Amino acid sequence: MHRYFTDQRHEALRMRVRDFAEREVRPRIAEMEASRTVCHDLSRRIARQGWIGATIHRAYGGMGAGHVAKTIIIEELSRVSAAMGAMVQASQLGVAKIVHFGDEEQKKTWLPAIASGDCLPTIAVTEPQSGGHVLGMASTAVRDGDDYVLNGRKIYVGNSHVGDLHGVVARTGEGSRGLSAFLVESGTPGFRVAPQQPAMGLHGFSFGELFFDDCRVPAANLLGREGDGLCVAYSSSVLYGRPNLTAVSLGIHQAVLDETTAFCTERQRYDKPLADLANIKLKLGRIQSRLLLARLSAYHAVHLLDQGLPCDAELMNAKLVNVESALESARDAMDVHAACGLFVDRPIERFLRDAHHIFAPAGTSDIQLLRLGELALGQAKGQWSTRLAELLRLDPSEWPEDGVGLDAAPDEDDRATVPGQRTAPPRQRSWFARLR
Repeated sequence: MHRYFTDQRHEALRMRVRDFAEREVRPRIAEMEASRTVCHDLSRRIARQGWIGATIHRAYGGMGAGHVAKTIIIEELSRVSAAMGAMVQASQLGVAKIVHFGDEEQKKTWLPAIASGDCLPTIAVTEPQSGGHVLGMASTAVRDGDDYVLNGRKIYVGNSHVGDLHGVVARTGEGSRGLSAFLVESGTPGFRVAPQQPAMGLHGFSFGELFFDDCRVPAANLLGREGDGLCVAYSSSVLYGRPNLTAVSLGIHQAVLDETTAFCTERQRYDKPLADLANIKLKLGRIQSRLLLARLSAYHAVHLLDQGLPCDAELMNAKLVNVESALESARDAMDVHAACGLFVDRPIERFLRDAHHIFAPAGTSDIQLLRLGELALGQAKGQWSTRLAELLRLDPSEWPEDGVGLDAAPDEDDRATVPGQRTAPPRQRSWFARLR
């Protein structure tokens, strides 16, 4: 389904990311699962491929490839390791605040470093007492001469333990215009990261706590104007957070299908492959159907982003559909695997654990439904995709037709294979393709 929204440059990028994921990421999964801690070196290695800069203009050293390309990168990494897909999506979410609200000096300073992989950005909004209620945050930033002094605590910060530049939203006044956003470098005095706590899934990725104790930040590090913090938080979540997390779910979902079809082909029951049983085909059919719908919603939404068209609703719906369908398919896959799915020698239980981690960030499914309900009632309060359309629209000249900056896609026979790697059975050509 994605082919309706991609061209040869996108598919060359897909093959490049897929090949990297198989060669460099898959062999590290067992180690990441066993340690349950952030994988610093692999995170840096991925960043230095230049993929964090997918939506950064070439003038600042980025790929200038847009949101469909960004989705491809995250999806293909997540298909192998949702933890590393989450690492890239969190960093690219951190890009949003600078692209949307950074001044020219901030863009020149930080975007080239991010695009080259020398700087991993984050965004820090959520707090223990307020959760997803942004206006309820208690962290403060007080102007003192040429600095702001930050005090407070942030939780669930993606890339907390590998991040170099944190986009922190704090209270500078009262009400919705009383929030402001700042760029805080990781080595700043008064800033510290709490020890990483083991989580249910996404092993290799970190989403921890940041503390600010009289942390002095230059006034030049203010993003936008004082009072723009709510806009920074919401626009980043809607325009980057939702499609990024959609892509992670999509990658997990594809992995669920690949692993389950391979298992059903290999496993014997009644002297026949498990796949020959009608009830198993029905389960696989449901997974396939959900995946087709999920992929269509995901690529359609980011295609609209690249066109600079209104698409807040499509982004919400894509996140809703992809998260819910990936969880349902992972549960169906566990049913098919039965007892085999309970052990860590097979990845299906990892897919289910990882999929649960994508549910809450950028709004739970109930939040997406609430916002879609408001849209149906005519109660929506404008669209971020419309307000920031000029910054979102893909410039065709940014990513040349010859795919400059992309390595040639490897031939099938040249691709490295990993011992024990599972692959789905080859897909049959469609009837339409046969008749062309």
